Amino acid sequence: MDVDVCIVGAGPVGGSLACRLAVEGLRVAIVDRADLPPMEHPDFDGRAYAIAAGPKKLLEEAGIWQALPLSSCPIEDILVTDGRPGEPASSLFLEFTRADANQPFGWMVEARALRVALNATLHNMPNITVLAPAEVKVVRKPEGAIVHLQDGRSFRASLVVAADGRKSRLRSESGIPLTKLSYGQTAIVCAIAHEFPHDNGALEHFLPAGPFAQLPMAGTEEHPYLSAIVWSDKDALAQRFADLPNDVFAREVERRMGNHRLGKVTPVGRRWVYPLSAQYAQRYTDTRLLLVGDAAHGIHPIAGQGLNLGFRDIIALSDILVTAHSRGDDLGAPALLACYQARCRPANMLMLAATDTLDRLFSNDNPIIRLARDIGIVGVHRLPKLRKAFVKHAMGL
Repeated sequence: MDVDVCIVGAGPVGGSLACRLAVEGLRVAIVDRADLPPMEHPDFDGRAYAIAAGPKKLLEEAGIWQALPLSSCPIEDILVTDGRPGEPASSLFLEFTRADANQPFGWMVEARALRVALNATLHNMPNITVLAPAEVKVVRKPEGAIVHLQDGRSFRASLVVAADGRKSRLRSESGIPLTKLSYGQTAIVCAIAHEFPHDNGALEHFLPAGPFAQLPMAGTEEHPYLSAIVWSDKDALAQRFADLPNDVFAREVERRMGNHRLGKVTPVGRRWVYPLSAQYAQRYTDTRLLLVGDAAHGIHPIAGQGLNLGFRDIIALSDILVTAHSRGDDLGAPALLACYQARCRPANMLMLAATDTLDRLFSNDNPIIRLARDIGIVGVHRLPKLRKAFVKHAMGL
């Protein structure tokens, strides 16, 4: 049962890494505390992921994208506006259109659909051993790692990858320092049906209490026009808004759109509430260990880049590991681990700084700052080369 790589955490990042490595012939064990099939809940739950173009290519190469049981929706237009609840958006705006890229900026995929595709692919790959539900104890030494299961079994791995989320146990056990940044904001995540089609367009509307995002989703027979929303508000108010009756909640959503392009809205499915913060690990490596995804970094969802940042980690890591494996190199060698950190951490820190600055710049109602940021928005809008540069980076290309 010895493997090349043991991945702890079977979420989208860890699961995708396992599939991508297995396609290239690496032997992989993936461990998760939860039983994977029960995570495939069939009901619509209002959650969706915005998958950028680069990560979509990764999911295709890993065999996951082809297994999606539900249609994804392309994002082909992004409108960025500024305003206050109940008021029309500022006349100064930024819009990314189909002319700014030769393919969609990203695709909206329902969370349940990605989970089904991940589980199916993980179980169908001969090079992957799925250990779930399972608790493991990992002993890491310079010469290799040993993974102990509760039932007494154990196996060796050249490398252990921590993909076990923001509260990573492996990161904590390794003594890797973690820095946290609080925003005093909570995000309400849900889906809305609406009167008019979204035309594959997304909205990022900046409000004093936090950004409001509308993201296009593939419609259903019951709701032909459907979108996901991520509504950030002050901690003290967000839960109260989330608990409102449907009709009152719908009116509050409409007040935060800044325009009437979707018409009347109707909440669909469950509402989810997530406190917002940023965090970053001081390093991504330890003996025979790498951190990926939320175990390494967590950012504000203001630009929809959180999951995509994790996917970028594993795009880089897959490239490094596949190359090393083809050469017969030690996958847990310190030089290889250092290469991964050097390739990913600086870019991740830049993205964290950018999203942190954006939120602090836009989540206030200072009239001087509002004027400055509106001028900045329209300035970018009028510079096609700068718009395309933003788009290319956000798409992960």
